[in-house]
Amino acid sequence: MCALRWVRSSAPLDARVRPTYKAGMANPIATFETSLGTFRAEIYLDKMPITARNFLELARSGFYDGLHFHRVIDDFMIQFGCPYSRDPNSPRAGTGGPPHGTIPDEFPPEHKLSNEPMTLSMANTGRPNSGGSQFFINTRHNAYLDWFTPGPSRHPVFGKVIEGQDVVHRIGKSPTDANDRPRTPIKMLRVTIEGY
Repeated sequence: MCALRWVRSSAPLDARVRPTYKAGMANPIATFETSLGTFRAEIYLDKMPITARNFLELARSGFYDGLHFHRVIDDFMIQFGCPYSRDPNSPRAGTGGPPHGTIPDEFPPEHKLSNEPMTLSMANTGRPNSGGSQFFINTRHNAYLDWFTPGPSRHPVFGKVIEGQDVVHRIGKSPTDANDRPRTPIKMLRVTIEGY
C-alpha cells in the first residue's frame, strides 16, 4: 500500500499554500465523485481564503480520495473528511483530522454566509480553532450553526453545491445505524479541483 508522506510546518497555513487567487477571478470548482454519483461545488476562496485553501490543498493532495461519509442525518447534513473513515467500519471514523493539524477559525464580518441548504461548512470539535479536514454539507437551512448567531455552534461556510444536488440528497437519505453511519458505505472515489 502506498502512503502519502506529509511534512509538518510551523508556518501559518496561508504562508504554506500557493497564493493563486487574485481579486476578480472565478472561484475554484470541486468535483466530488462518490459511489452514489457526482456533485460539484463552488469553493469560496474569495470570501473564506483560509478555510477554502485548507480544503483545496487537501483535495489536490488526494487526501479525500477513498474516504467514506461517516455521519449522515436525514434532513440535516452529511459529514465527510475523517482520515479514519478510509475503513468505513472503523470505530475512530469521525475523530481524525489532517496531518498538518487544525486551522484558525475564519469569521469575516463582511461575509456572513449562513448554513443554507447545499452549503459546505467546516466541522469542528466545539472548541475554538479546531477545524481541519472534516466538513459537512447542509441538507436544510441550519441557521443555528452560523458563527454569527447566538449560541455555541460556530461553523463557517466555505462553499456551495452547484450541480448534483440530487446526489447529495440521495446520500442524505441513506439508511444509517445508531451512530448515524451509513449501513451501506458511501465512498468518495475522487475529489478534483478546477481553477486552482
